[in-house]
Amino acid sequence: MNYNIPPQYTGLTQEQLEHSRKTYGYNQVSSIKKISWYSMLLAILKEPMTLLLIAVTLIYLMVGNYSEAIFMSFAIIAVSSISFYQDNRSKKALEALEQLNEPLSTVIRDSVVIKIPTNELAVGDLYIIEEGKMINADGEIVYSNDFSVNESSLTGESYSVFKSSETEDKNVYSGTMVVSGLAIMKVHQISKHTKIGKIGESLHAIKEEQSPLQIQITKFVKGMASIGIIVFLLVWAFSFWQSRSFIESLLTGLTLAMSILPEEIPVAFTTFMALGAWKLMRQGVLIKRSSVVETLGSTTVICTDKTGTITQNSMGLKLLFDYQSNKIFADHEFDAVQLADLIQYAMWSSEPVPFDPMEKTLHQIYTVTQVSDFRKDFQMIHEYPLEGKPPMMTHIFENSLKERIIAAKGAPEAILAVCNLSEQQKNRLRQEISNFGKQGYRVLGVAKSDYMESTFPENQQDLPFEFLGFTVFYDPPKNNIQQVFKKIYAAGIKVKVITGDNSDTTSAIAQQAGIINHTAAVNGSEIISYTEEELKLLSRKTTLFTRMFPEAKLTLVNTFKKDGEVVAMLGDGVNDAPALKAANIGVAMGIKGTEIAKAAASLVITNDDLEKLITGIEAGRRIYTNIKKAIQYIISIHIPIILTVSLPLFFGWIYPNIFTPIHVIFLELIMGPICSIVYENEPLEKNTMLQKPREMSDTFLSWKELKSSIIQGLAITLGILFAYQWAVTGGSDEVTTRSIVFSTLVFANVFLSLVNRSFVYSVLESLKNNNKLFPIFLSASLVLLLAILYIPAFASFFQVRAINFQELIVCLFLAFVSVMWVELYKWVKRKKMPMNGSPASQEQEVK
Repeated sequence: MNYNIPPQYTGLTQEQLEHSRKTYGYNQVSSIKKISWYSMLLAILKEPMTLLLIAVTLIYLMVGNYSEAIFMSFAIIAVSSISFYQDNRSKKALEALEQLNEPLSTVIRDSVVIKIPTNELAVGDLYIIEEGKMINADGEIVYSNDFSVNESSLTGESYSVFKSSETEDKNVYSGTMVVSGLAIMKVHQISKHTKIGKIGESLHAIKEEQSPLQIQITKFVKGMASIGIIVFLLVWAFSFWQSRSFIESLLTGLTLAMSILPEEIPVAFTTFMALGAWKLMRQGVLIKRSSVVETLGSTTVICTDKTGTITQNSMGLKLLFDYQSNKIFADHEFDAVQLADLIQYAMWSSEPVPFDPMEKTLHQIYTVTQVSDFRKDFQMIHEYPLEGKPPMMTHIFENSLKERIIAAKGAPEAILAVCNLSEQQKNRLRQEISNFGKQGYRVLGVAKSDYMESTFPENQQDLPFEFLGFTVFYDPPKNNIQQVFKKIYAAGIKVKVITGDNSDTTSAIAQQAGIINHTAAVNGSEIISYTEEELKLLSRKTTLFTRMFPEAKLTLVNTFKKDGEVVAMLGDGVNDAPALKAANIGVAMGIKGTEIAKAAASLVITNDDLEKLITGIEAGRRIYTNIKKAIQYIISIHIPIILTVSLPLFFGWIYPNIFTPIHVIFLELIMGPICSIVYENEPLEKNTMLQKPREMSDTFLSWKELKSSIIQGLAITLGILFAYQWAVTGGSDEVTTRSIVFSTLVFANVFLSLVNRSFVYSVLESLKNNNKLFPIFLSASLVLLLAILYIPAFASFFQVRAINFQELIVCLFLAFVSVMWVELYKWVKRKKMPMNGSPASQEQEVK
């Protein structure tokens, strides 16, 4: 960004900067305590599953089973390593997000304007603060243009305060927001010495709310842990009553407790969310709260601002309408002599140090079209800031000869209202405004005044103005925007445009951008007068909402939410901030977005490419689907483990202790990586973005989600118990029976992990998915099983033996039948789908 900074503001030299650093340090409060590796390890060792493993290890040591104790010690290391690896990946991903989220600050040093990380602000710096930015140090204004600041974070007052180097209070403070204008401040205090720093660091630690899925997962795991404790005590007591062996019954109870505890679920959830956010960051989508990833896939309505979001926010000067000649000039004709007054007064009505894109353009046009540049000769002596409905602004300049320039610009209706024009002339000009608006152009009126009195009226509208013409800007839609909205509509998501612009311009830009609209636009002033029910009806059928102010935007977003919609609000301006904060997902632009917008948003598109929102929604749907796959896999495989451990005991079968803690922990070591590493790496299923958004209330704990998992688990249990009875009926001893049951369960686990890769498509279709981890982990599972069965040392340790080929085939067949029936069920469902239906769109039915 180019700043026309007055030459007297040179800023710190390198020598002064180094002295300031030594004296006052860096601009950073004590950061949030980083989690050390030993803290993470200690937290893992406190996990229920780890505590159970430690208890079993101690029991084995007490009874002298040292080989089992050594294995369980290795199991503790393996389980802890997997958890540590996942926690560390999550931690690094979140730290990367935090670093990327740090804003930059603009300062003047050695007469050069540069951007620096905010923590490098130094006492004595000349710090440029402008509209939409958060202030990151305390200091005093030395120069300003139309500058106002919202200090509600310190004072509690919501209104903005105008300040300058000439006002009584010229101080500005860290943590406050610039509402309008630009200022240069000299930094006096940084870090913990600022006003907000003295209040306390607690202001920087905002507690993150848990998502609905996260809450249900926590409740589910706690519930299962409670059940595990109760069942453990019952089984321990029952086993002791039968065997009269304290140690044996204790091991049986601990085995069942380990099989009940679904500790993989919270690990999987944390891993999926953190890595999902990290992967999105690498694609240019900055997620500020990892739980937002879950919500993204549920988006039902996208509310988008127009300028800078749909459009390029370039605001090129397309046309000039000169009132005296009643002629429209194209951009290649701007050097025409008759345009001199219009161009000059349009520039003088802008800020001397422009920050608005249109004002920057006007300064550039003045530079390239005017023979002489008088900007250094004239000083501003009075300013009327942008105000009124519709708004206008007026600047008054004088030179050393007391020659005066009074220039005004603003909304066309505001300028027409203050100029000496007949109603007929105004109507003709209004027709021109309407014609420009229908082409998607942004129009500003320009006027001048010859007022020469020494005192100025209180209101700018009381000055006598002469109308000069219109400046006609064009902010074209972004290049790929039509394709973006096609994808959004295909995903079953509605689009609403919420903008402060007029209806003609908005309608034209919406049409050019490919937004579907069949109803008239509604103005913000109308919205406030509607009741809640009336507004719900209006919001459902209306697409374009124009002349929207912050309160109206906020009201509309809240209406959508009350109507059951999951709202993604896109915006980049100060007036978008309340709506961004209120939306389920606030989306700000990273390049042209204001700091206020970015602070209020939960997601930032770093390169302002709206297609990245599609990337985010795709990721949200992929991650939710994969979490569901992982959780349903966990529930399904835990059921046969639990029942295989408990039913032989309760039914009084010949071999009640078919599994020991060693077998259960081996299965846990296989299941952990599959659910938290392999499923996380699953790609987006085809046609996923042709589905309607899922309901936010539709979590893995709903009956539809649980039903298939329970049935799958019970079917696998039947296959395993059939294998048990087949072995016993055939005269097998305990070791052979255990070998057959154990092999059947491992094979079933392999088939289940394959089947659950999709709730719609067949295993053969899913095998085409690009997930290199799946074959690696499944192959490892089978190699370990064969090693346990056929390597004598392993077989002895696991209390199994080498089974013959026929027995192995029976195990494989029973596992196949107990799991792969789901493929037949999915095939029948797919055959029942309408010819024009997408398989993915029927996912809920298949479940």
